[in-house]
Amino acid sequence: MSLAHEGDRLETSAPGSAGDTTLEPGMVAELVSVVGAEWVRTEREAVDEFKDPYWIPGDDTFAASAVVQPGSVAQVQEVMRIANRWGVPVSPHSQGRNLGHGGASPSRRGAIQLGFQRLDRVIEINEDLAYAVVEPGVTWQDLHDAIAERGLDLMTPVPDLSWGSVIGNTMDSGHTYQRYGADYRLHAGFEVVLPDGDLLRTGQGALPDSASGHVYRRSLGPSLDELFVQSNLGIVVRMGVWLQRRPDAYAPLVLVVDDDADLEQAIDTIRELRLAGHLEGIVAMYSTLRAAHMVLDDPVPARPTPFTDEELQRIGSERGIGSWAVRAAVWGDRELVDLRLRRIQAAWDDIPSGRVHPVRVYARDEWDDFTRSAELITAGIPTMKAIESMPAHVAHLDVSPVVPLLGSAVRAVVEELRRQYAVAGLNFGAGIMVTGERSAVPIAGIRYDRTDPASVRAAVETGRRMVTALGEMGYLDARPHLALMDLAASFASFNDHAYRRFVERLKDAVDPNGVLAPGRHGIWPARDRAAEPDDR
Repeated sequence: MSLAHEGDRLETSAPGSAGDTTLEPGMVAELVSVVGAEWVRTEREAVDEFKDPYWIPGDDTFAASAVVQPGSVAQVQEVMRIANRWGVPVSPHSQGRNLGHGGASPSRRGAIQLGFQRLDRVIEINEDLAYAVVEPGVTWQDLHDAIAERGLDLMTPVPDLSWGSVIGNTMDSGHTYQRYGADYRLHAGFEVVLPDGDLLRTGQGALPDSASGHVYRRSLGPSLDELFVQSNLGIVVRMGVWLQRRPDAYAPLVLVVDDDADLEQAIDTIRELRLAGHLEGIVAMYSTLRAAHMVLDDPVPARPTPFTDEELQRIGSERGIGSWAVRAAVWGDRELVDLRLRRIQAAWDDIPSGRVHPVRVYARDEWDDFTRSAELITAGIPTMKAIESMPAHVAHLDVSPVVPLLGSAVRAVVEELRRQYAVAGLNFGAGIMVTGERSAVPIAGIRYDRTDPASVRAAVETGRRMVTALGEMGYLDARPHLALMDLAASFASFNDHAYRRFVERLKDAVDPNGVLAPGRHGIWPARDRAAEPDDR
């Protein structure tokens, strides 16, 4: 997708980007007959309440035509049937957060936003087998509260912010930080509304009344779950979520690297600790300014010009977070936790500038003592501190390449990101999410003033340069912003874009009218591919 500036509008040349933003009265009447007048919004002011709050003020590139909020799976099915009859695209969202990636806004201008705030039931919590079953309107806070209200011996997986949807975060490959967050092992068993309104259950759930639908992730025959993650092939309306037992002992960790020159060794050390099983879950490593925010809950006040290297070193030294700070945790029986802590301490001591913050091991009855988000999140306690500690006008756009967990590979990506930040006149600010034993996702958070159209445009262009540079290095963005999805997808070009061509065949088979989230993650239906030349 190419971008060109024209006044206050950011034009897109993606297929289908010039859709109408009003619905035919007859279609509105059909939608009202299904979900009720209260849950169909067509007034521009009401619809815009659901758009991405981080996008260009006044720009309607990704404007929706309506917001429809069904209250049952049957209503979702009927809305999709109506969309097919009228040929109007539908873009689903759960809570509509997804900040830094385009929010709830649709890829195709004029689409209906299908919001699932009313589908908010925690359908089941199985304490013996440690799983829950949720609808897309259930937030991380909701799931945590449901477990707490029942007094269950379970720990909730959580991301950095509690207000998002469990299903929505999972469907966009978002992170959680406990054991099953690593390699995205959180989900098991989907119920899916297909683009034509049909209903599907994946995995063992294909057997009616299956007792194994959420305890085993494979199927008889092809496993379908991953087809619905970051896709536009169906709408997940129910999902199994794997939970952890609440541990007897829990030790939140902050590991520091004072000298940036030791980054490679630190990455390789984390890899070996992960492979040995001493570190679990997603380990998060932050550069100085990001660490002040995400580890200490105390962001460094912004200023018009970037900080110098000397100033960053001083900030890192004064705040005890060095050039890089790692947020991690150890859970389990006290003896096991103590053993792992010794192994981690010994490994980190081998890094010349490595330091480990003083460690406290918490027993079950001491969890009320947590104060920082770094302690809360890895304990599975939802928090909003990351956004509460930032000024309201500050927004971010994230670029997230997938990199082998090798110090040399991570260093090369970090240096390219530094160069791109410098070109943009911005402070370097990155987090490195260690997503497993073999991979990492460095996340470059491009900060900007969301009230200033020029600042938003500059952030999008910086993101475009980053995605391009990283793609040319051989690294694909894992979760691109709405405005950069086609660009990111263009780098998956093996064998003349065989991956995209295959997924387009799936798209055309299950969604022949092209009504479900056209363009999501670079997958456009046949009608939109034919409408314009393919400039991707």
